[in-house]
Amino acid sequence: MKLVKDTPKHVVLSTKDLAIGYTSKNYKNTVASNINIELHCGELVGLVGANGIGKSTLLRTLTAIQHPLSGTIILNLEPLSGYSAVELAKTMSLVLTEQIVSKNLSVFELIALGRQPYTNWIGSLTAKDIAMVNNALKLTNIKDIKNKKCFELSDGQLQKVMIARALAQDTDLIILDEPTTHLDMYHKAYILKLLQSLAKETQKTILFSSHEIDLAIQLCDRLIVMTEDEVASDTPCNLIIKGTFNSLFPKDLITFDETNGNFRVKK
Repeated sequence: MKLVKDTPKHVVLSTKDLAIGYTSKNYKNTVASNINIELHCGELVGLVGANGIGKSTLLRTLTAIQHPLSGTIILNLEPLSGYSAVELAKTMSLVLTEQIVSKNLSVFELIALGRQPYTNWIGSLTAKDIAMVNNALKLTNIKDIKNKKCFELSDGQLQKVMIARALAQDTDLIILDEPTTHLDMYHKAYILKLLQSLAKETQKTILFSSHEIDLAIQLCDRLIVMTEDEVASDTPCNLIIKGTFNSLFPKDLITFDETNGNFRVKK
């Protein structure tokens, strides 16, 4: 097996020598450094790593929720730091794990919130806005529940609605923080398969963080793997060849099977 070279594609987001973490008046806590990644158009990219390794910190930095310690983030050839809030909302959409503020909204109404960067000051929906919402309903296969209240939905249905809202926002990049949390195995696989098909069908770049590493290896075009020593980014196949997954967890309990591409508990 040989390393596979990338086919050149449009780079939606990239980082150069990025360092992430937290600062206070007298102290700087560096979570990870020397992060050099590229997210390409139409790719599904998984961000994986052990608990507490810094995945959420990286996502917060890439989405401008917190500032980097050093280095640069480039979004569509422009520095992320130069984007206004409205410009950023038209380029990047974010799906968080937190519960939505009001579950009394209907599915259609919640998805329509994704059009806020484009609506006028009173939030009136144009024909284009309504068409974008309906297309998002179609792409996520939830047209049949568009009039339901969000409090009536299962966790899996609600996650699809949140993805639909991001699609209605019509951004080049969609970032999701652990979209399979609270879902059973079937719905974890369903959501990640849905994201895979959406990346291909819409040519949007989709980045998600997850603990479902085995599923991510199977479904993602590219993975960002955070370990104690480095942040590696490549295709799953190339990462397996490089042995990146072998250092993801302590070897006293879990090992990575390079032949089958999954993790196993030691007997």
